[in-house]
Amino acid sequence: MAFPQHVRLVEVGPRDGLQNEPEPISTATKLELIDRLGAAGLSYIEAASFVSPKWVPQMADHREVMQNLARLEGVTYAALTPNLKGLEAALECGVEEVAVFGAASEAFSQKNINCSVAESLARFEPVLERAQAAGVRVRGYVSTVLGCPYEGEIAPAKVAEVSKALYEMGCYEVSLGDTIGVGTPLKAKRMLEAVSREVPMDKLAAHFHDTYGQALANLYAVLEEGIAVVDSSVAGLGGCPYAKGASGNVASEDVVYLLNGLGIETGIDLDALAATGTWITQTIGRPNRSKVGVALAAR
Repeated sequence: MAFPQHVRLVEVGPRDGLQNEPEPISTATKLELIDRLGAAGLSYIEAASFVSPKWVPQMADHREVMQNLARLEGVTYAALTPNLKGLEAALECGVEEVAVFGAASEAFSQKNINCSVAESLARFEPVLERAQAAGVRVRGYVSTVLGCPYEGEIAPAKVAEVSKALYEMGCYEVSLGDTIGVGTPLKAKRMLEAVSREVPMDKLAAHFHDTYGQALANLYAVLEEGIAVVDSSVAGLGGCPYAKGASGNVASEDVVYLLNGLGIETGIDLDALAATGTWITQTIGRPNRSKVGVALAAR
């Protein structure tokens, strides 16, 4: 199949990346990161996570972040809202779009959100209903689509089942997440083949972590199949607190470099994006996991 002409990047760094830091990052730093990402041309930024500060203290300032954004025209500033309480708080802050997250693995669901996959989906129903009543779109995430730290291999049919449930519930888009980064291109294609029989390809996104260095190869594989939305994190920030050893999401800079090389449009200024990756990693004292970012900084 032909590659898509345009790919939309969903930048999850401000939320998924920073919530895994051992210490909270200042609100001012988060806001500046979001400003820089928007200025670099990112049109979709997941800016905050409305989760309990008790469990994720790094995201305790979600209200301050969402209420103090210097919003750019044409940029969507989304937030993660795992339950109705989180959604109500996000709506009070004027959120434009929210996301819910489930898993294809029963064990991971229990470890992550203390309930079964079926129970997690049932919890999302009132969230979807309330969001739709408020005119707010909802994006869905499915974790562990290519492997689980507790169960190992995950059947593509199970991924398709959960994805279909989220889509039929009202999620306009479903992001397929290789949470622990164990996937390989052939596995990614087989998983996507199963899911796309239940959910239209143009309603799916790829979310690949780079633990085993396979994220770009996996992305290339699913781009060939028609995926046109990619989740990424500037400088490869992130990880997963429930998956020991899992590294961050694929670096946004590396994805843009790949897409540029394929002649696929993104509307993103790679130099500005790379400079943002250099700035945020230096600011929080973390290594820059983007090979492109490191190369451009050295040049």
